[in-house]
Amino acid sequence: MAATADAQAPLPDPENTLYMDLRTGRVVIQLRPDLAPKHVEQVKTLVRQGFYDNTPFHRVIEGFMAQGGDPTGTGTGRSRLPNLPAEFTTRARFLRGTVGAARSQDPNSANSQFFIMFAPGPFLDGQYTIWGQVIEGMEHVDAIKRGDPNRNGQVAPPPDRILRMRVAADVRD
Repeated sequence: MAATADAQAPLPDPENTLYMDLRTGRVVIQLRPDLAPKHVEQVKTLVRQGFYDNTPFHRVIEGFMAQGGDPTGTGTGRSRLPNLPAEFTTRARFLRGTVGAARSQDPNSANSQFFIMFAPGPFLDGQYTIWGQVIEGMEHVDAIKRGDPNRNGQVAPPPDRILRMRVAADVRD
């Protein structure tokens, strides 16, 4: 069910809102610079460079999350920008629609990869950086092709892809 604005709800800040277009429709992500200012700035920089356009969701685990942001689709790719220090928080939790920074075992290794939660994941709270929340279009995230549970969610070709990602402030209709 899509979120709707009412007369009392403020409109999202376009500078901190992403439009992620998938094959089934648009996902709107509210960025959380209050929780992860460095991650939000890096994501916006990459979005504005077109980095995420046509990148695959390479790891998708039913009941858990969809992971993307790796241009190689292998799970080991990254952008040319530097890795980011962890921005963990206790002020937000990993709930359905939460967008977090993927990383290796090193807490300070997040770069371009991210994941969107299908369901709550309290075991991630305080362990991974939260940089956004899906506010519209979660049904399109739910439609992303699932990976093989016996291969840690690796998605068989062809994976679903991000068609385009844009900062809302940059979109002119």
